Amino acid sequence: MRPAKRAASPLPPLGLLGIGARGPEDVVVDGGGRVLTGTDDGRILRITLPAPGGVIRVEEIARTGGRPLGLDVLADGRLLVCDAERGLLRIAPESAGPPEVLAASVAGRPLRFCSNAAAAADGTVYFSVSSRRYGLAHWQADIVEHSGTGQLLRLRPGGTPEVLLDGLHFANGVVLSADESYVAVAETGAYRLTRLWLTGPRAGRHDTLVGDLPGFPDNLSRSAAGTIWTALAAPRQPPLEWLHRTPAGVRRRAGAAATRLRPPPRRGVRVLGIDPAGRVLHDLGRGRARFRMATSVCEHRGRLILGSLVERAIAVCDLPSPAPPTP
Repeated sequence: MRPAKRAASPLPPLGLLGIGARGPEDVVVDGGGRVLTGTDDGRILRITLPAPGGVIRVEEIARTGGRPLGLDVLADGRLLVCDAERGLLRIAPESAGPPEVLAASVAGRPLRFCSNAAAAADGTVYFSVSSRRYGLAHWQADIVEHSGTGQLLRLRPGGTPEVLLDGLHFANGVVLSADESYVAVAETGAYRLTRLWLTGPRAGRHDTLVGDLPGFPDNLSRSAAGTIWTALAAPRQPPLEWLHRTPAGVRRRAGAAATRLRPPPRRGVRVLGIDPAGRVLHDLGRGRARFRMATSVCEHRGRLILGSLVERAIAVCDLPSPAPPTP
């Protein structure tokens, strides 16, 4: 499915809530309505959102010893953590014990850049590796080089990781449909969400859930009503799209330059809410927001909660009524 070429509807004003740490890259909500996130100092934080006029409460519940990115809350209250340095972890928030490493390698190769995960009802975990060439510190090089070395993996209970999809362009957010008939993965470098069918006559096949997005999709989440949310970390850039059509050697040199220069992210936020068939229900943006590089969004009780790879805060706003789905 392809979203209509139109401007985003206005995103309501954002309330910024400082958390005392940098880079709350992914945000999820636990069974108690509290926000969980990982930061660039290796901590997992639990955030109680304030009532109007109240004070935010931020608690440290774990340290991974690496750089936590994507999270998923399990049915028993434990937390899946994709750590960019250590692999796929599981944490018991109320325990003082160290994180449990579920997967640190696949087919004998270290998980260089574990990114996001989603757990099925039977305990199977689907998770992404953004790049097999670069780690988190050089993510810009992978986007520019367009390496196509990302993967979608599966870990069954008691099993070992297996590759389901390979050759993805910066595999990122992962989400299961409400009925678990498919798993979707964001290909950040290809501006699309790729769908892998898990059940039915198309099981094992993959296609595009929604493509030609107006920016770089990052983490994915699913609301209680089944809406799939993605934050667009940045808008599309025509010079980069031109560069992706050049020879590999040119892209590698440009990627090395991007790593050295590290251009700062633009201010502004854009998020999409997509129905299970790939139709856009929400396309919301705010060009002059005080928030940069929104990398995650989740819906909770009529509000949107946003995370960022670079900010020292999370952002919260009211959720507008949905627009009619685009065909």
